[in-house]
Amino acid sequence: MTTENNIQKGHLLIAEPSIIGDVSFNRAVVLLADHSNEGSIGFILNKPLSYTLTELIPEIDASFKIYNGGPVEQDNLYFIHTIPDLIPDSIEIANGIYWGGDFETTKNLINQGAIERDKIRFFLGYSGWSALQLEEELETNSWIIQQNDSRKDLLKIPSIDFWKKRIIALGGEYAIWSNAPENPILN
Repeated sequence: MTTENNIQKGHLLIAEPSIIGDVSFNRAVVLLADHSNEGSIGFILNKPLSYTLTELIPEIDASFKIYNGGPVEQDNLYFIHTIPDLIPDSIEIANGIYWGGDFETTKNLINQGAIERDKIRFFLGYSGWSALQLEEELETNSWIIQQNDSRKDLLKIPSIDFWKKRIIALGGEYAIWSNAPENPILN
């Protein structure tokens, strides 16, 4: 697992252990869906919510988990997937992972049982950074950038312990943080 300084869409942002008290980003793993001079957009991969897809959209008969994608536009539903051949108008993020596409087609395919839950992930909201904001957060050691070495299998990785496994893989001083309580003040 390599750490890089060059931010690119498709990379993962691993929250530094020092991010404590931030409900959205404490122990978060974010997939960068877009990065440009105008800003960045990502989705938190490891913060499942208590909602299912059917609870939010009753005309879809599927108990797929909904994830907290980030603190921006939490009243909107977004999705990423690995099946662009089934979902028209998808935008490639990188490494076989796609963002969005035709929602009516997606809804129909889910209802027909043609989309498996490990091929798609739904989010309420997204994580957003204005121009240069993410670079500033990297300079203040809020994030660690990693390549997505899981490629399109990323959506098959269970969200529980996802952050912990990424931190352990970094080794050194990071390994110590892997077993620390989520909020050390409560220890």
